[in-house]
Amino acid sequence: MTQQQTITIRRPDDWHVHLRDGVMMQGVLGFTARQFARAIVMPNLSPPVADVAAAQSYRERILAALPEGRSFQPLMTCYLTDDSDPAEIARGFAAGIFTAAKLYPANATTNSAQGVTAVRNIMPVLERMQQTGMPLLVHGEVTDHEVDIFDREAVFIERILDKLVRDLPDLKIVFEHITTSEAVQFVQSAGPKIAATITPQHLQINRNAILAGGLRPHFYCLPVAKREEHRIALRKAAISGSPKFFLGTDSAPHERGAKESSCGCAGIFNAPHALESYAAVFDEENALDRLEAFASEFGPRFYGLPLNEGTVTLQRAEVQVPESLTIAGGEIVPYHAGQVIGWRLVE
Repeated sequence: MTQQQTITIRRPDDWHVHLRDGVMMQGVLGFTARQFARAIVMPNLSPPVADVAAAQSYRERILAALPEGRSFQPLMTCYLTDDSDPAEIARGFAAGIFTAAKLYPANATTNSAQGVTAVRNIMPVLERMQQTGMPLLVHGEVTDHEVDIFDREAVFIERILDKLVRDLPDLKIVFEHITTSEAVQFVQSAGPKIAATITPQHLQINRNAILAGGLRPHFYCLPVAKREEHRIALRKAAISGSPKFFLGTDSAPHERGAKESSCGCAGIFNAPHALESYAAVFDEENALDRLEAFASEFGPRFYGLPLNEGTVTLQRAEVQVPESLTIAGGEIVPYHAGQVIGWRLVE
């Protein structure tokens, strides 16, 4: 059987990315903009993007840093806190400043200390979002110390998400960067208002990549990669053709020293070869014909946005990923560092 050598798809979007700010943002933005027409930009800066003015300012900084000749639209999100104002969030959504709002359980991941301590504290916000059609983006993990880190997503579904969906059945929810078979099953069984993003790393690695044969901090992200059975479930979901699952890289850059430390940061910087990573997965699953829908169609349809014009082309080729990249005066280790990958994006 002859292998397909190229694939051309509608220009895709990234429905979950961390662009950071300042010189770091200026250094990483180009990697996302070369592949994706739009991206949902995470608001967990310090201080967080928690009101309309902060979102407007952040969007302006992103656009100012965009490499010349690149066409890219940042889609801004509001960081929810226990004190979030329903009127402010509704105003931002109505004005087209906010595309969605992000629920971080307090202390769940990077820069989430000001996140939500209990969902009941933001019910007025969520009720207003349900009325307006504004999507809620969820980092789906509990943070209780007694819950094993590998169980935090499944427990979040059981304790919080299931009830939230029952209480607010018309609230659009994106269960972000899912990592477990339980999450796949929950999204599949829920109504059309519930969708999920899947990262390239969770389609390609399991927890052995982090722990077997030595601690490899550059494979550490949150939610942490799980057992092989969960990776397989995610791959089946991604290639299934279900519009409930779509692309979200969760690309999250950290300098090498912040990863390789006594308390290393969570996050994988996959932006340099994100689309190629997804192509490799779909190729391995004999599902290249379904990549376009996953990468370019299901996300905008869920968000109620138009599909992108234009296309991108991927070519089967051996590409050597560098061991590290110099960005913002520091060293960042990219996903697939030192490895050869089998696809490249044709510029």
